[in-house]
Amino acid sequence: MTRWTTMPAWTPWPAVLLLAACGGGSEPTETRQSTAQGVESMKLSVRLLSSAPQWVSGGDARIEVRAAPGLHDKLEIWINGRKTAQTLVSDGHRLEGVVAGFVDGENLLEVRHAKGKGAAASLRLTNHPISGPMFSGPQQQPFVCTTSQFGLQPKVDSAAEPGYAVRDALNNLVGYSRHCAIDSFVTHLYRAADNSWKALPPDGSTPADMTQVTLADGRTVDFIVRREVGTINRFLYSFAMLAPHGDDPAHPDTGLWNGRLEYYFQGGVAIGHSQGTVHSRSLDPDVLKMGHAIVHSSGNNTGTHYNLQVAGETAMMTKERFVERYGAPLYTVGLGGSGGAIQQYVLAQNNPGVLDAALPVQSYPDMVTQTIHVGDCELLEHYMDVTDRDNPRWQQAKARTLLVGFNAEPAVIDPMSQLKPLIGMAGASMSTGSTECVKSWRGLSALVMNPLFGQAPNQQHYLPQSEIAAIQWTHYDDLRNIYGVDGDGQPRTTWDNVGVQYGLKSLKEGRITPAEFLDVNFKVGGWKQPKQMVQEGFPLLPGITPPMVIADPTLFDPWSQRNMNLAPAADAPAPRTEGDPLAMRAAYTSGMVFDGNIPLPTIDHRQYMERELDMHNVHQSFAVRKRVLQKMGTSDHLVIWFTDTMPGVPKASQTLEALAVMDEWMSNIRANPHKGVAENRPVEAVDSCFDINGQLMHAGPDVWDGVIDDKPKGACTLAFPMFGTSRIVAGAPFEGGIYKCALKPVQTALQDGTYAPWMPDGPSVAKLHQIFPQGVCDYTLPDQARP
Repeated sequence: MTRWTTMPAWTPWPAVLLLAACGGGSEPTETRQSTAQGVESMKLSVRLLSSAPQWVSGGDARIEVRAAPGLHDKLEIWINGRKTAQTLVSDGHRLEGVVAGFVDGENLLEVRHAKGKGAAASLRLTNHPISGPMFSGPQQQPFVCTTSQFGLQPKVDSAAEPGYAVRDALNNLVGYSRHCAIDSFVTHLYRAADNSWKALPPDGSTPADMTQVTLADGRTVDFIVRREVGTINRFLYSFAMLAPHGDDPAHPDTGLWNGRLEYYFQGGVAIGHSQGTVHSRSLDPDVLKMGHAIVHSSGNNTGTHYNLQVAGETAMMTKERFVERYGAPLYTVGLGGSGGAIQQYVLAQNNPGVLDAALPVQSYPDMVTQTIHVGDCELLEHYMDVTDRDNPRWQQAKARTLLVGFNAEPAVIDPMSQLKPLIGMAGASMSTGSTECVKSWRGLSALVMNPLFGQAPNQQHYLPQSEIAAIQWTHYDDLRNIYGVDGDGQPRTTWDNVGVQYGLKSLKEGRITPAEFLDVNFKVGGWKQPKQMVQEGFPLLPGITPPMVIADPTLFDPWSQRNMNLAPAADAPAPRTEGDPLAMRAAYTSGMVFDGNIPLPTIDHRQYMERELDMHNVHQSFAVRKRVLQKMGTSDHLVIWFTDTMPGVPKASQTLEALAVMDEWMSNIRANPHKGVAENRPVEAVDSCFDINGQLMHAGPDVWDGVIDDKPKGACTLAFPMFGTSRIVAGAPFEGGIYKCALKPVQTALQDGTYAPWMPDGPSVAKLHQIFPQGVCDYTLPDQARP
């Protein structure tokens, strides 16, 4: 993480900024220099503050030069052997400023003595275009612009198709845009008494409805925010911070910024091919009024895309731009929920230096290993709804947890339950309740796997439309630079259920019968390969109405049955799906799988929403902890908080409390860098749980005992029931993440107690061999896809 020397308080640029970042800046180069007064041993150094030398973008960088005060007015900036007129600002001890003029590729930056005494210090760096990419590979095309969020047309960068059609004020076509760039611009907003943002009058007057904020140092100021918007790596970015009256857009006044920077990450699920939009939380008034700055990019919104290599690259470039414009922050803390939490874990692992601290909300360890068990959802729901519909067990919503692992609630109504009887689906197994699969994950398998199921906002403005029609709308295609393509040019796929014994844990506990266990595994099947899939039905595909379904029940397909591998005959098991080991391995080597490496102070906090079957199932925080323990040997720097909720009751949040605790934690680290992260935890940075009003229930190192260990259940563990996944029920480890299980012969499983206490008889043994000709999963061995 970023280390700072001890300072009494943060002081904004141009005063001293003592950053020594791991990955966030460069190591200084030093040269001994003679002075006019005689030969004197003196060190001079130059380093980058805005990025690592190999990851400069946009042709400029913020640098720091350390030299004796007497040399401050005698130094020159040279780039690639040419003298420039650029100067740095001195604070009496050091010089700092932004230098520009780097070409794409390799560059040599030199600080020379003005009187021709040679280079005092030099640094080699690599510059990349501001439109990207730096390391994520060929950029995704088609790419649909969404600059209309700010009432703007993108810049024309091509006279011919393909591209986003750019039109003038009279709607005349003037060209095409492939990079969706806009010129950056600054606006000044104020927070009004009605809790809305309004444009600050350009005449300098103070609106009557302007509110004020009181800062930590006691100053009371008008609640005015400077917001900068532009494009980096083809995505839209936003910088926001408090500003005084009269702030000059070209020369920002950072006097109201407290030095803290929040990088906001947004969640969602999308397949890409869109520039995306800037989220409203990029102007979070609760954060801005504390004096923090907020940086955000539509490329760090998983509702735009889920290529976290691109997300990491975007975050590096966006933070670089912020540092160049406003100076290095005291620290950068990540904040965001769901996919925004995933980004923090994955970026901390893959892109050190972007974040110094993490506040993941409603977390998962990563996205890619969630697809493993989420891909089981519709298969198992289809089995219970259709294939085994005459089994009364599945009429009870709670019983469905025995297969899917997720929670189920009879009071959470399946929206399809009223339509099913009208199309002849009334039966013993028809449940009106829901599992988390139904409530939260319905349609996600189609979104991940079906190349025909997807679209991008504003895609009608991209020409030619034939290129839009040719898009493969799959997660696998979104990450084709990572997963690769097969011999037919098709993106390689990761989903696999060969050898998975659905319901095994429930069988061993006597909660389903051996006959039910054999039947589900015989009939559940798998997914077709994307190139074999057809378009979805109702209710996934827009435009199909219930009356149309009643008239033609074949349109009804909430499970994506049409894209499943089901039994070809009554006496043959339904085929399972085999993933591509090269794609699985690439998920690991690219860092898309979070392996537990997060050295940052982290407060993982979430609302407990199992009662309403929210997709953010709470065991995921402990799946993270288990991976961290396995990778790092300790998770003392990872704090977990739960806040209880009740359906229909306003939800409390601990996010602002977490921000305050993290600020104290970072202050401790600055004051005591020798102690390390965990030893600098403040008292409040401890495992805790809170009630529905946000009041502390229990806190301490043992409150979550019994979740990932064999200790007696702690107070919070007892208060917050947790559930699993279909793969955990099938015997997979708690932390998840097994793409390709090791296989053992059925005969070995019969001998080693895999099914105990059940002792299969002869016909059952024969059935097991028929279902699992390649063997069954042996989860005592690691993922066979892991490098």
